[in-house]
Amino acid sequence: MRRVVYPRKVLNRLRWTEGESLDDAVIWYTHRGAPGDVLKITGRDIKALGRGFFDTEEASIPYHRILRIDSKGRTLFEKDDRAKGLAWRFP
Repeated sequence: MRRVVYPRKVLNRLRWTEGESLDDAVIWYTHRGAPGDVLKITGRDIKALGRGFFDTEEASIPYHRILRIDSKGRTLFEKDDRAKGLAWRFP
């Protein structure tokens, strides 16, 4: 049985765990109108982690839109099969 991983939990773990850093994270999320309907930001762009959204300077983005989270060369979260090739399609 596969354990469910939630993007909010991953981002909080990066922010609060010693030896980890939210700044090192790369987050891909669904954004209608962007090329391929996907945008990529780094953890440095995140200003706050709320209950249902994370905030950047420009927007509040719901966690359910996150497709993939990578940090230090590791993939920590993939929502589904759409997320598998994002690192290569959207460098």
